[in-house]
Amino acid sequence: MIGAWIILAAYTLDLIIGDPKWIPHPVIAMGKAITGLENIIRRKVTTDRGLRYAGFLFPILIVTGAYVLTWAFLKLLFYIHPALAIAGEILLIATTIATKGLRDAGIEVYKHLRAGKLPEARAALGMIVGRDTKQLESSEVVRGTVETVAENIVDAIISPLFFAFLGGAPLAMAYRAVNTLDSMVGYKNEKYKSLGMASARLDDIANFIPARITALLLFASAGVLGLHVKNSVRTVKRDARKHPSPNGGYPESAVAGALGIRLGGYNVYHGVRSFRAYMGEPYHEMEAGHIRTTIAMMYTSSSLFVVFLVLLLWLTSITGVGWLW
Repeated sequence: MIGAWIILAAYTLDLIIGDPKWIPHPVIAMGKAITGLENIIRRKVTTDRGLRYAGFLFPILIVTGAYVLTWAFLKLLFYIHPALAIAGEILLIATTIATKGLRDAGIEVYKHLRAGKLPEARAALGMIVGRDTKQLESSEVVRGTVETVAENIVDAIISPLFFAFLGGAPLAMAYRAVNTLDSMVGYKNEKYKSLGMASARLDDIANFIPARITALLLFASAGVLGLHVKNSVRTVKRDARKHPSPNGGYPESAVAGALGIRLGGYNVYHGVRSFRAYMGEPYHEMEAGHIRTTIAMMYTSSSLFVVFLVLLLWLTSITGVGWLW
C-alpha cells in the first residue's frame, strides 16, 4: 500500500507545486555532470568511431550514477527515520514529473494568443521548443505548442510514473537521467551524431512502452472529454510511425486525431527548413483553444494512469503478490 500512496502523493505534489525555483532540481546536477563528462571525452577522443564508443560512458556513468545516488540517499533517510525515506521518495519522484510545468508553459502561450500578443506568444513557445519561432503565424504557434505538450506527456509524465511504478524513485531518477541525456547530447547533428548515439537509442528504448501506453490513455481521455475517439485511433494507426522518433508519433497523432487537426509540416531549425510528416487531417483550423484542450487531455490521461497504477498496487498488496519495490 505504501507504493500506491507514494505514486499518488508524488503526482499530486507535482500538480500543486511543480518545480519551484527555490528547491534545487536534480536535473541541474545531471546537466552539469553531463557537460563535465562531455568536456573530458572531447579532450581525449577526436575520431567519430572513438566518440561513438565513448558515448556509452554517458548511460553507464550518468544513468547508473543517478540510480545509485538516489538509492543510497533514500537508504540514508531510512536509517534516520522511515518517515523521512517515504517523504524523500515522494519528493524525488515528484521532481521527475512535470505536469504543472508543462501546463504552465502551454497556458502562457495560450494567454498571449488570446490577448492578440503574437510576438510574446512566439517568445513563450521559443522557450520550450528547439525550432525558430520569430516568424511563425499564430496557427503555427498553436501547432508547435500542441505538438510539444502532446509529445511531452510521455517524457514528462507517463514515463517517469511508469518507471517509478517499476522501481520507485531510483528508477524514476534513472529515467530522468536518460531523458536529460537525450535532450543534451541525443541530437542527430554533426556535433552529436556519434557521441550522442548511445544516449538517443537508450531514450528510444526507455520510452517505447510508455509511448504506446500514452496513446491508449489519450484514446480514453478523448472519450472522457467528448472528443473524436475513433478518429484518434485511426490517426495513430495510420500516422504514428511517420514521426522521426519511434515514440513521439504516438501521442502527437493521438491528439491530432482527437482534435480533428493536422500536426507536422515545415519547421525551421537554426535557419534550416525541414519537413516533418503530417499527422491527422485538418478538419478544423488551428486555434488557441486547441492548446487548452490538449492540456485537458494531458491532465485526463495522466490522472487515469495514476488511478490505474494505484489500483494495481493496491490489488497486489491485498492479494499478497507484492511488487518490485
